[in-house]
Amino acid sequence: MSTIDDLKSILRQTLRLGEQVKGFDASTGLFGGIPEFDSMAVVAVIAAIEERFDITIEDDDIRAETFETVGSLCRFIDMKRGQ
Repeated sequence: MSTIDDLKSILRQTLRLGEQVKGFDASTGLFGGIPEFDSMAVVAVIAAIEERFDITIEDDDIRAETFETVGSLCRFIDMKRGQ
């Protein structure tokens, strides 16, 4: 499974978005773009990302631009995984 597919699965489960995520692509806005993606959801999504990808996300890693779009979050995950 690709990073974007794994991330879409995380977003579907964590934010309870259902089939809505099928239409998501790299340009889909997250923080500010999806009403369910608020500051509390960020914490839940980070925890799910850490578990799914076996990475650690430090407080200093958390920036608004990281969570701007699906693509920016995928790039961040791949960077943390060393890909």
